[in-house]
Amino acid sequence: MRNTLLKATALSSAIALTAGAASAQTAEECVGALDSVNVIAQGMPSVLHVQDYLSEFDEKWGTEVQITLLGENERRAKSRLDVATGAGSYHVLYIDEANVAEMASRGWVHPLEDVVPAEYDLADFRVDLSNVATHEGVQYYAPFVGGGDLMMYRKDLLEEAGIETPGTLEDLVTAIKTMHDPSGRLYGWTARGQRGSGMNVWRWTPFFRAVGGEWRDGDMPVFNSAEGVEATEMYLDLMDYAPPGVGTFTWSDSVEAFRSGQVAFMIESDVLGLWAEDPEKSAVAGKVGYAPPPAPLPSAGWSHGFAVSAVGAPDGCAKLVAGDFVGWATSKEMEQRRLADGVFSDVGRTSTLESEAYRSKVPAEYLEALLETAPRTNLLIMASPAWPEIGDSLGLVLEELFTGTRDDVQGALDEAAFEAEDSLRRVR
Repeated sequence: MRNTLLKATALSSAIALTAGAASAQTAEECVGALDSVNVIAQGMPSVLHVQDYLSEFDEKWGTEVQITLLGENERRAKSRLDVATGAGSYHVLYIDEANVAEMASRGWVHPLEDVVPAEYDLADFRVDLSNVATHEGVQYYAPFVGGGDLMMYRKDLLEEAGIETPGTLEDLVTAIKTMHDPSGRLYGWTARGQRGSGMNVWRWTPFFRAVGGEWRDGDMPVFNSAEGVEATEMYLDLMDYAPPGVGTFTWSDSVEAFRSGQVAFMIESDVLGLWAEDPEKSAVAGKVGYAPPPAPLPSAGWSHGFAVSAVGAPDGCAKLVAGDFVGWATSKEMEQRRLADGVFSDVGRTSTLESEAYRSKVPAEYLEALLETAPRTNLLIMASPAWPEIGDSLGLVLEELFTGTRDDVQGALDEAAFEAEDSLRRVR
C-alpha cells in the first residue's frame, strides 16, 4: 500500500483529467496502481537528462519509471517487435519520423491529444517537429528533439586556406577535396555509412532528392532510377575523402570524428551542431561555422519523441499514467530545466527556442543558420507504413556499396527496389 502522503502529492499536482486524456480511472485511483512505467528510448541528451528527475514522477504516481536505452536501429526494431507481437512490455515508446506512419496506421500508438493532459500545452511544440510527428492530420508523439540539416565546417581552417563557405554542392565537393590531407590526419568529409533507414539512407536521401530523385511512380518504387545511381555514385565519391571505416559510420561516429578535429566538413542534423560546441568534449569548440546545406541539397526534416503504446497501455491507469509521463517529460518546464543544466541541443518547444535562456547560450551563427534552413526543411523519406522495412533494405545494399563488398550500383538499387515493391504490396 502506498502511503497517504504519496496520494496527496499526486492529487496536488496539475493532473486534472481533460477531455483529451479522459479515463475511467481518476488520478487518485491510479496512484500506486502501476509497479513500473516501462519506457523504451534512445540516449539523446534530453532522455539522459530526464533520468535525473525521475524520482519526482515516481513519487507523484507511486511507481518506478524504468527507461531502457538502446541504439537507434535496435530501438526501432525492439519497439516494433513489442507492439507487433502484442507483448506490450512498454507503456511508452520512442517514436520518430521513420516509423510514425507504421505505428499510427496500425493502431499501435494512441493519438497524442487522447492521452496527454491539455495542461502540457501541445500547441507549444515546434510546428516543424509536430508536422513530422503527424500522420494523416493526427499527431502521435510529443517531440523533444528534431529539426533539419546544417552544413558544419572548420571555419578556422577555411580561413587559413582562403576558401569561402561553399554555397553550392559543386563548391562543397571542391572544398572537400582541397581540404583533404590524410597525412596530416585531416579528412575533407564525414557521413553515415552504416545500414539503416535512419542511418546511411537518411544522409543519402538529400543527395537523391537534390538530383531529382523520386521514391515512387504511383505504387511502383523508382529509386533505382538514373537519379538514384547518380546520387549513390556522388556519395561514394565523397567517402573517398572521409576517415577510415566510414562505410559503417553511425551519426555518432561522424560527430565524434568532426569534433575530434579530424574532419573539415559535415552535413548533419542541426541538433548535432551544438555537440561540437561542448568545450569539455570537443577539440573544435568555437572553431565551427554553420550554414544551410549547399544548393540544391534540401534539408531532411526529422523529430523524435515519446508516444503512449496502445498495446502496452491500452486503457485505464496504464494509459493515464503513461500519458502523464509523456506530458511531463516533454513539458516546457522540463526543457527549461535542461537549459538551466546546460543542455541546449534538444529543443522541442517554441517557447524554449524563443527564450532568452536559449538564445544567450548558442552561437549566433548557429541560430541564424537554423532559422535560414527551416523553410527548406521537409520530410524527405517515403511516407508509407512500409518505410522502415524499405529503408532498412535500401540501407543494407548501400552499406555493401560503401564498404566495397559490392560494386554494382545499379544492381544494388534494383535489388532494393524489387524488395520495396513487395513491401508496398503488403501494406496496400
